[in-house]
Amino acid sequence: MQELILPKVIFGTSGLGNLYVALPDEVKLSIVKESIKHSPKPVVFDSAGKYGAGLALEALGRSLEQLLISPSDVLISNKLGWLRTALKTTEPTFEPGIWKNLEHDAIQHISYDGILECYEQGNKLLGNYNAQLVSVHDPDEYLAASKDEQEQKQRYQDILDAYRALHELKAAGRVRAIGVGAKDWRVIARIVKDVKLDWVMIANSMTIHSHPAALVDFMLELEQQGITVINSSVFNGGFLTGSAYYNYQLTDPEKDKNLYHWRQQFYQLCQDYKIKPVAACAVFGMNAPGVRSIALNTTQAERVAQNVALPHSIIPEGFWKEMEKRGLIDQSYAASYL
Repeated sequence: MQELILPKVIFGTSGLGNLYVALPDEVKLSIVKESIKHSPKPVVFDSAGKYGAGLALEALGRSLEQLLISPSDVLISNKLGWLRTALKTTEPTFEPGIWKNLEHDAIQHISYDGILECYEQGNKLLGNYNAQLVSVHDPDEYLAASKDEQEQKQRYQDILDAYRALHELKAAGRVRAIGVGAKDWRVIARIVKDVKLDWVMIANSMTIHSHPAALVDFMLELEQQGITVINSSVFNGGFLTGSAYYNYQLTDPEKDKNLYHWRQQFYQLCQDYKIKPVAACAVFGMNAPGVRSIALNTTQAERVAQNVALPHSIIPEGFWKEMEKRGLIDQSYAASYL
């Protein structure tokens, strides 16, 4: 298997799809422009049909074209499995309350034919640019929607059929590498046993707040197999950097007291050591076993350069020791990797 070489930071595009806030087109253009400016070529963008029901793909392709960027200077990841559809309700039916001012809806469409339809639609939305990194997006959610064991068995077969289609695209030279993107890493582990993958994107799972031992073991296995690991949502959907959303679910300070208490202690420790919480999160996420890249998203163009620099931040050893001492990170993890 040819190793997939990626920069330390790849650019997430959920913000281009109006995640949490609807951005003006000129802001989206400036975000893409800054991403091109501050990254070595090819610049890697991670997108998905789910992001704004295809709006992120549309905005990315339009911005690249306006900036006169050659297709050879970008590498686009499109996580497939969500198909743009007509909006027939007041707001989209998928992930309600999260995406703002959308004009389309999206449905999960995972099967042999479904994934090919998502791939073709994605490239159409991208305009003059084609996705070279492809994957099945949210197979964990697809399986979780099963009504019974029989349906889950059928849905897992749908996932395997989708990968058969993606491997045919790769064999035909239409895509470069095949992966998976999921929040539940256990589903990724299941798929890896049945499907040959070049890369995996683990979302919301390996963060400074949450880093289960079983996941660490799995990531070590991926490293041994030469499968590239991309760590995504290293801020737990923004909560670790100040948002009220934890893994894209709105939190409540009263009901989620432990979460808020952890964050308060974390912030205080960062202040004591004069480091930014965002830097601690990024360095932790980058240095997890097998990780070659972290995917970072922003809605502010001026933060792109800061994001690119984050994995290179210097975090004092004393900070990690104090995090361990206070029980803010797992002791066994700290002993082995920090």
